[in-house]
Amino acid sequence: MTMKKNRMTTTRPPLMCCSSTSSTSSILTVLTDDLLIRVVSKLDDSDDIKNLRLVCKDFLRIESIQRKKIRVYRRESLNGLLGKYRSLESVDFSVCPAFDSAAVAGLVFLYGSLKKLVLCRASRVRSAELKAVASCCPYLEEIDLSYCCGVGDREASALSGAKGLRDLKLVKCLGVTDVGLAKIAVGCVNLERLSLKWCLEITDLGIELLVNKCVNLRLLDVSYLKVTWRSFHAISSLKNLEDLSMVACPFLDDEGLHFFKNGNNSLQKIDVTRCDNVSSSGLLAVVEGHSSLQQISASYYFNDLTEPLISKLTGLKNFNSIKLDRACVSTSVLRAVGLNCKNLLEIGLIKCEGVTDEVIKELVSGLGNLKTLDLTCCSAITDAALAAIAESCKKLTCIKLESCEFITEKGLSQLGSCSLLEEVDLTDCIGVNDNGLKYLSKCSELLRLKLGLCSNISDEGLCQIGNSCKKLMELDLYRCAGISDDSLMAISTGCKKLKKLNLCYCSQITDRGLKYVSTLEKLCDLEMRRLTKVSSAGIVAIAAGCKSLVELDLKRCYSINDTGVWALTQYSPNLRQINLSYCSISDMGLRMVMANMKCLQDAKLVHLAQVSVEGFEMALRASCERLKKVKLLNSLKYLLSKELLLMLQSGGCQVRWVDKDFLFG
Repeated sequence: MTMKKNRMTTTRPPLMCCSSTSSTSSILTVLTDDLLIRVVSKLDDSDDIKNLRLVCKDFLRIESIQRKKIRVYRRESLNGLLGKYRSLESVDFSVCPAFDSAAVAGLVFLYGSLKKLVLCRASRVRSAELKAVASCCPYLEEIDLSYCCGVGDREASALSGAKGLRDLKLVKCLGVTDVGLAKIAVGCVNLERLSLKWCLEITDLGIELLVNKCVNLRLLDVSYLKVTWRSFHAISSLKNLEDLSMVACPFLDDEGLHFFKNGNNSLQKIDVTRCDNVSSSGLLAVVEGHSSLQQISASYYFNDLTEPLISKLTGLKNFNSIKLDRACVSTSVLRAVGLNCKNLLEIGLIKCEGVTDEVIKELVSGLGNLKTLDLTCCSAITDAALAAIAESCKKLTCIKLESCEFITEKGLSQLGSCSLLEEVDLTDCIGVNDNGLKYLSKCSELLRLKLGLCSNISDEGLCQIGNSCKKLMELDLYRCAGISDDSLMAISTGCKKLKKLNLCYCSQITDRGLKYVSTLEKLCDLEMRRLTKVSSAGIVAIAAGCKSLVELDLKRCYSINDTGVWALTQYSPNLRQINLSYCSISDMGLRMVMANMKCLQDAKLVHLAQVSVEGFEMALRASCERLKKVKLLNSLKYLLSKELLLMLQSGGCQVRWVDKDFLFG
């Protein structure tokens, strides 16, 4: 008996990780690097990966080998990061203040591995830097230059040196013309994905040359371009084309779509949203020519959805998504959709006229695989529609019901049976109450919940959500006047994965509520406009607890002063966007924010009554190299120095001047 007892109480020595101060060998030393890499690859959560590399040097070393992508927040840390992670395939500068020659020099470390470079919204992107990138990164396959206001034909010409480029995004690069596009087409003949959305200087000439040279294009976005039938005729000849976006192309009509009837390409997705000259006749031609079609987006200005078009969808075995926002639909048409498109996974009916309970019943009766249903502003539907949806669509993961005012707790009691729901939008559904939230809380997989303008919910309902929806990541409580600090206690206790929270105009919230919110370590986006009972004490708690905070809206939080913003400068190093309009900060407080927040790129600074012109001048000078956007009162345009305004402009900062009266409320 004694021997048995001794055996039972014998314990194994703890597994020790390697350390410079420990003589005990790490158990990890018996594992090969391949096995350790497999361990790390099993982790999906970025926080788990961060914690893992703090355990011991073995995991830190393995992460430096295994890591393939990185996002750069500060230029000064770039060389250290790129020197440490030598196997990176993707580098993202979209949140870095600027991309300059120093950044390019750092990319030399990745000569043989870099495949993807994201420069979206980066300032100071010039031809010299892009030419150097093309030269020092011969294996580069993907570049994103979207919303880089300084990119034009010179920069496009520099990109043409990246011979292996396959994916290029030039969204809203307004300086690119046919000349720059021609350079890219000639130099980057292997392009497979190209977005020219909002490149308004591109004409038929550029598109025709592009199609002639880049015959392997699989994705093409020409949205908002003023191109004519000549471009659409050329595009229709691309044999490998799978995804075509032509949103708001003013000269696209049925004649242009009829070119696609020949079926020369393997089109799977087409988007003709906001094309007011397109009718069912044009889409019918596309459907007849492409048996592999999967998605059609024809939202806005499309008013003649016909049964012949819907019946043709029967032959599309892979068809799974249709968006008909703002179309005029009838019961017979949507019945035809339900009968002919059994494999639909997504339906969009935003602001569609004619959507009633009967229409929804006919539509969903045969759609057992449906996952996403958008009924935003379909104001005629009631609980009966939700009952039909819940009965037929057991695989539903997302439903949007904004401004469906006749939805009540009865409908939500049915929706609560959809156990796979991840996203629910009930914004401005005035019939939703606490009992409704109790039913909805049965959806334990819920990730995103929008309850803005739901005036009949209170702490009782939010406590049900907090207790049951443990996976919640986004919660919108905009203008939910019935909730108080007790709601925030329940949410903060139960929903530890919350990343985005909107508390704007929730007038009962106080500093006590913010102290509960401060326990949400993963929170990165917090909106709290006009919380008049909140002071700097609450902001100090948020700054100290929410270390992941990236966006913060404090507009009309009148009691927040220098003490609050000082805490933000000390404890919120990753803050990139802030709204301080109407706050009670002084010259010193504004200088602290603008000078010490090294990641800050977007600041809204309207009606700061206690800040002088000199205070604005000094604060903006301290941050002009980092800022991408700033919002100021129009009167300051004539009071700030011309030198400062020139510095902001040359740094790529967009200044939005507004003319608003100071209204307290």
